[in-house]
Amino acid sequence: MERIEVQVNPLFEREIKEGNPLLYKDSLANVSHLEEGQIIEVRNKAKQFLGRGYYAIQNKGIGWILTNDPNEAIDEKFFEKKLAAAIDKRKTLFQDPDTTAFRLFNGEGDGIGGFTLDIFNEFLLFQWYSKGIYRSKDKIIAALQTCIDFKGIYEKKRFDQKGMYVEDDDFVMGIKGDFPITIKENGMSYSVDLNDGAMVGIFLDQRDVRKTICDKYANEKDVLNTFSYTGAFSVAAAIGGSKSTTSVDLANRSRAKTAENFQLNNIDLEEQKIIVEDVFHYFKYAVKKKLLFDMVILDPPSFARSKKHTFSAAKDYTNLLKEAIAITKDNGIIVASTNCSTFDMKKFKKFILDAFEKQSSRYEIVEEFGLPKDFRYLEQVKESNYLKVVFIKKRK
Repeated sequence: MERIEVQVNPLFEREIKEGNPLLYKDSLANVSHLEEGQIIEVRNKAKQFLGRGYYAIQNKGIGWILTNDPNEAIDEKFFEKKLAAAIDKRKTLFQDPDTTAFRLFNGEGDGIGGFTLDIFNEFLLFQWYSKGIYRSKDKIIAALQTCIDFKGIYEKKRFDQKGMYVEDDDFVMGIKGDFPITIKENGMSYSVDLNDGAMVGIFLDQRDVRKTICDKYANEKDVLNTFSYTGAFSVAAAIGGSKSTTSVDLANRSRAKTAENFQLNNIDLEEQKIIVEDVFHYFKYAVKKKLLFDMVILDPPSFARSKKHTFSAAKDYTNLLKEAIAITKDNGIIVASTNCSTFDMKKFKKFILDAFEKQSSRYEIVEEFGLPKDFRYLEQVKESNYLKVVFIKKRK
């Protein structure tokens, strides 16, 4: 496909020059003739070369600049160079026998916006966020084969409307996995399935948070894990010596998957409650029964809808936190987490302040987390630094 010259709107020229590779909806003039995946040369009004990249309609914008070097081609060699550099940066993770799942390539943070690549033991998982980058899939995979050994490759196509997952058989090449397989993370075991819908069973960006819960906060504590999914935080708490864990999630599948993760770690299910219920309904039940917890973990999806509730992190996190405060013991810990990219840590802390004020309660922030090191991001692309986790101590 031939390269096409496009002109940047003057308002966005400075952003590109300052290193933001994301092309927003209004970044370029007249793009109606472009095809997804088209290699584009971005120039300013004076025809000065600003960068070379590709056109792709996706959740964040309409494409990415991949190089600012006018002599660098976007070919297999280019992909090989970027992948090899990213893999080299994860050397210490490869050398850690206690961790066998992590992010290998994180989009623009590693130099190519539009896809990510994770490793789960010897299986690789691509997540594609636009049809544009997906058109380069064969070149990217050919380049990858020169950089790393693997058993098999799976993929999640997330370029449906609003970045939703496209239902498909996700096997790409190599040996098919006998799923579920067990991965290790800081010595803890988790079950994953790379070919069972949109999600695989664990969110790798919470690795440092799980380790912190296990190592520093869980011992002899009663722990409530809300929006618990497959119970990964509950497992970390139980391994850390918790007195009890209660995992609450609306999805029916969460019960069996959470129990499986406990059993993988030889955790006695007797002291672990797994409840399939709307989290908001459970909060009401807990207040009614005067239940109190030493630790409450809040990691809701950015947006969720049940029969009775629609939850949006940007609008509703304060009220969610208010409910959690009511069932947290004095000097207990609330782990407040969000992956919503539409607000930053400063605004998130404002939600925390508002929630405690509404409950006439005092608090202290004891720890903060963002993305782990393998989830590399660019400061210039605010959306890429999405994870915000705050450990809050509820004061008397």
